[in-house]
Amino acid sequence: MSLLNKRKKPESKTTSGLLDSDKKVLNVIKSKKESAIWLRDLKRDSDLADPIVTKSLKNLITAGLIKEVKHVQFKGRKHYIAAEFEPSQEITGGSWYVDGNLDTAFIEQLKETCLKVIRKLKVATAEGVYDFFKTNRLTNTECTSQQISEILRSMVLDNMIIDVKSTGLAEYHKIPVGQECYRCIAGDKAPITGAMVSIPCGVCPRIRQCTPDGLISPSTCVYFNKWLEF
Repeated sequence: MSLLNKRKKPESKTTSGLLDSDKKVLNVIKSKKESAIWLRDLKRDSDLADPIVTKSLKNLITAGLIKEVKHVQFKGRKHYIAAEFEPSQEITGGSWYVDGNLDTAFIEQLKETCLKVIRKLKVATAEGVYDFFKTNRLTNTECTSQQISEILRSMVLDNMIIDVKSTGLAEYHKIPVGQECYRCIAGDKAPITGAMVSIPCGVCPRIRQCTPDGLISPSTCVYFNKWLEF
């Protein structure tokens, strides 16, 4: 049998049934790998009419061959990436972002926890704080050493802690001389907790209407009585 009469090798199931325009759009998207591609650039590079590109994108997403991703710097722009790739950190923003949005709650939680660790250790390196996290499992979400280092640098900029060089003496005796480490700012104290801090009056929206013999009063307040029992 001649080569001309041989049957063509069947295409993979994932691309079988695609139109030529779909394949062209797919190839352009694949060529960008983890960098993804902006819709406007895709239209330019594919050299296809807008309605055809739109239809091809719909077909490819339905087939599971591509996916739309959010770009943290250009949230209003649609970007597409081939299904076999994961978007780069430039696209996702890295570990501090979830679905294109900065995870501020997680960041604040880490800052507060790092501050407590440094208060406890008096002075610590970034690696020391990270090891404390791992040993004591301080968060439900696993953190990397790079994340802890970034958080500590952010805390220095926020004047929550200071970075210093180890002298190798006194409280620095376990840290090699000259190594960067972190400690609390002079005068910093852990927040006072206890019954006096938890008094409900401080957050009560009716505090201005509260009087000893009024409709709203400490004697009739359920929350105040519970606090007294505490």
